[in-house]
Amino acid sequence: MQLQRDRFLDFLAECRSLAGSSEPFEVRGRLTRAAGLVMEAVGLKLPVGAQVLVVQGDGLRLDAEVVGFSGERLFLMPTSEPQGLRPGAMVVAQEARAARPRVDQVNHPWRRAEDRTRRLPVGDALLGRVLDPNGAPIDRRGPLASPAGQSLTYLPLSRRPINAMERNPIRTPLDVGVRAINALLTIGRGQRIGLFAGSGVGKSVLMGMMARYTAADVTVVGLIGERGREVKEFIEDILGPQGLRRAIVVAAPADTPPLMRLQGAAYATAIAEHFRDRGRHVLLLMDSLTRYAMAAREIALAIGEPPATKGYPPSVFARLPQLVERAGNAAPGGGSITGFYTVLTEGDDPHDPIADAARAILDGHIVLSRRLAEAGHYPAIDVETSISRVMPAVRGPHEIEAARRFKSILSRYQRNRDLISVGAYVAGADPALDIAIAAFPRIEEFLQQPMDQPSTLKEAAERIDALLQSIPTNPE
Repeated sequence: MQLQRDRFLDFLAECRSLAGSSEPFEVRGRLTRAAGLVMEAVGLKLPVGAQVLVVQGDGLRLDAEVVGFSGERLFLMPTSEPQGLRPGAMVVAQEARAARPRVDQVNHPWRRAEDRTRRLPVGDALLGRVLDPNGAPIDRRGPLASPAGQSLTYLPLSRRPINAMERNPIRTPLDVGVRAINALLTIGRGQRIGLFAGSGVGKSVLMGMMARYTAADVTVVGLIGERGREVKEFIEDILGPQGLRRAIVVAAPADTPPLMRLQGAAYATAIAEHFRDRGRHVLLLMDSLTRYAMAAREIALAIGEPPATKGYPPSVFARLPQLVERAGNAAPGGGSITGFYTVLTEGDDPHDPIADAARAILDGHIVLSRRLAEAGHYPAIDVETSISRVMPAVRGPHEIEAARRFKSILSRYQRNRDLISVGAYVAGADPALDIAIAAFPRIEEFLQQPMDQPSTLKEAAERIDALLQSIPTNPE
């Protein structure tokens, strides 16, 4: 009896091995409708997120992704404009053969749900490269290769976030090279923070400074939905050769389809996760979270989801935490992803629905002020309205008190700025305000920093201590 059981188990293992190495059946359907951003197909039963290929008799081939379904109809979103397509075009399900797991390497022998999800390249071979959302290099430096000592593998775009109870708590500060942030809004490794700004106030310059001067091991930059002209300018003029050397840039400009913009953000996050899983400390710069939300809105509205807040369907607000929560610390002893997500405030309105949603799910926010930018104050960080929620966990009592006192003096001056500017304030009426007025030029000098001069955590702490020691503690 035992011999028969052993033979049966051996036969079953052999069947599983053959099934895992065999080519899958090709599943086909046909195109029935193409309207705007969405196409419809019948004859296929595929999960949301599966990749398909639309093939026409004249040689036209178009990649698409399943974004929804209704009954027997699949809703497809193409990766480019569906020009030239005709009704009845063949729709073929694609297998993600690169790094496809064998049947005996998954939890269930017949589980095929992951087989049709897109897998893109990740690894050390991507360092210094500029990629599109499909993982193809666009920097004219040739195809991706795996030189000696550098890894290149293929992983799925999406994965579940790490269990909150398994994450390493944020306890270590991250030096980002910007004095105002290091001293007053200290960032911790694994923190997710928003960079709130309108157009033209210097957010790209600030991101470039952090990319060049950060103490992180790897920098991943996602340029999502921005103007195509800015991609090359950011890489060459702002990031520079020094920043690009240890960075990976994923660019999905505004003229790419909305599906590609979503994929670009997911790809940048997947690259960061790959390095974190290998114990690296990653700085993830996503520009911007608002354009990501707008791309999700385009897709949701195209497949018929009703709009809710200012034209944004509910699914958009569900997507934001799913993307952001993938950043953060790994388990104890592992790496980290410190994420900076830019949020565009339309007309400098801080109560934009995406800004409100981002503020609720992030671990703090840095606000860039148009008033400061117009006055030539760079970086234009409004330290009064900015906050880092993890600063008490990564800095000592002395640094916390120094930041509190600095903000108190600055706030007293700003509250009376109009009276001072028109000459309505009489010196001596408020001794504490007199101290703030005398100290304001040095405070303003401390907050400003040229983009080509980094400032370490130690230097920032020493400078704020020297500044506060020169200011009287108690007004007389």
